[in-house]
Amino acid sequence: MASEQSVGAPYNAADDLIGRNLKAGRGDKTAFIDKDGPHSYADLEARACRVANLLTARGIRADDRVLMCMTDTVDFPAAFLGAIKAGIVPIPVNTRLTAEDYDFMLEDSRARALIVSEPLLPQFESHIGTHRYLETVIVSGADAGGHILLSDALADQPATFETAPTRADDICFWLYTSGTTGKPKGAVHLHSHLSDTAELYALPILGIREDDIVFSAAKLFFAYGLGNGLTFPMAVGATAVLLEGPPDPKSVCAILKDQGVTIFYGVPTLYGMLLASGELPATGEHRMRAATSAGEALPTELFKRFKDKTGVEILDGLGSTEMLHIFLSNRPGEVRPGASGKPVPGYELRLVDEDGTVIEEADAMGTLEVKGPTSAIMYWSQRGKSRETFCGAWTRTGDKYVRDAEGYYSHAGRSDDMLKVGGIYVSPVEVENALLGHEAVLECAVVGHPDHDQLIKPKAYVVLREGLSGDEALADEIKAYVKQALAGYKYPRWVEFTDELPKTATGKIQRFKLRAS
Repeated sequence: MASEQSVGAPYNAADDLIGRNLKAGRGDKTAFIDKDGPHSYADLEARACRVANLLTARGIRADDRVLMCMTDTVDFPAAFLGAIKAGIVPIPVNTRLTAEDYDFMLEDSRARALIVSEPLLPQFESHIGTHRYLETVIVSGADAGGHILLSDALADQPATFETAPTRADDICFWLYTSGTTGKPKGAVHLHSHLSDTAELYALPILGIREDDIVFSAAKLFFAYGLGNGLTFPMAVGATAVLLEGPPDPKSVCAILKDQGVTIFYGVPTLYGMLLASGELPATGEHRMRAATSAGEALPTELFKRFKDKTGVEILDGLGSTEMLHIFLSNRPGEVRPGASGKPVPGYELRLVDEDGTVIEEADAMGTLEVKGPTSAIMYWSQRGKSRETFCGAWTRTGDKYVRDAEGYYSHAGRSDDMLKVGGIYVSPVEVENALLGHEAVLECAVVGHPDHDQLIKPKAYVVLREGLSGDEALADEIKAYVKQALAGYKYPRWVEFTDELPKTATGKIQRFKLRAS
């Protein structure tokens, strides 16, 4: 693993991920397939070197930051890895944010360059000229809008570059948190972290191989997607399929069928949409041998329906931006539906109570903390938040979990999402799982809501299956259904029907927005 490099020894994450494939004779092998077709590992190396040369020619130096707001095409890995080769720090960001969000990130990061996909440029135009550190704007696409056009600029650069003399413990890249509870925070990661996630999770848990074709519905800017669609396939010389647009069921199912995908990475919301679409390939109509889920706990009902349809088990797991990828996961052949599995070897987990005391007994709820080699070293320029999250070797996740006697961990919601009903903690996830068992429910979210006495009770926001409409009778039917499935105090006192739930670009439900509505 990269983290085992001797102190001070040269190590560059991009040089490693690309170089290992060239040394293994995989230069002509397809690394990525995007809207323009296949791109080989040798082509990726040339593109990354050209990016490194372009950035340094523009005066960007080692440890400077480059903000990347890019769709999933080969330009993303070329820009990300090219910056790293030059010792420059790339910061991929969510492509579905507002101009205000991007204004904040450019100011917060003090980025000296911005690389942005053409369709996303309008979200920057109103404030590009206000950032004192921002000197260079590069546009990936056909029209640069008066800025530097990436394709033209790269054509003028050499296809070789002398890799910067970085080390495993040097700062490599940032990822901003998805902001489900407030302003995003820049989680700072090291060069060693990329390959460590592959060594600890992708190889032993997924068993990823050189002959795999992988597709991640989670985008590359997301920590989960970055590992799925870039680090993991490059670690073994596999091929990754990139989808530039949104992962709607039609597009996803077409890729699964047409590209011969063997490993599929999704999120619970998407699995529900795929199953409801009627387009999901059944057993014998696909080549999938593995599927994963993260972002939120996977409901048992979705697991069962997906397996019945495709014959493939979904490996649910838990990761975070702070830890870079999954550190708690189910294993092939050992899946416990409704649970997040057991710790990934190389990581240690523990549960603590409200006083920070470690909980040793089984079946008790506590806040999950994790220790492992891929933890971010801090949140950029947020000392207070860093101290709250990064506690020595341990990282606080903010997730409530229960560990059973066999060592399986089951998600009980975020610490700030937990409800206390009649003095008893209620997990919104548990109520949501029960709601999803009703045949009319496509998606749902449960939050706390005050009753006439200002006592908190569960309230459900429900998205119905296509063709159905909500009324009081159906709401009462759903309430009664949950009452039979769970203890009486856990059922939602209110059911509100809605066309969609507020979510981050990574598919996480933003319950704080529902609580504020």
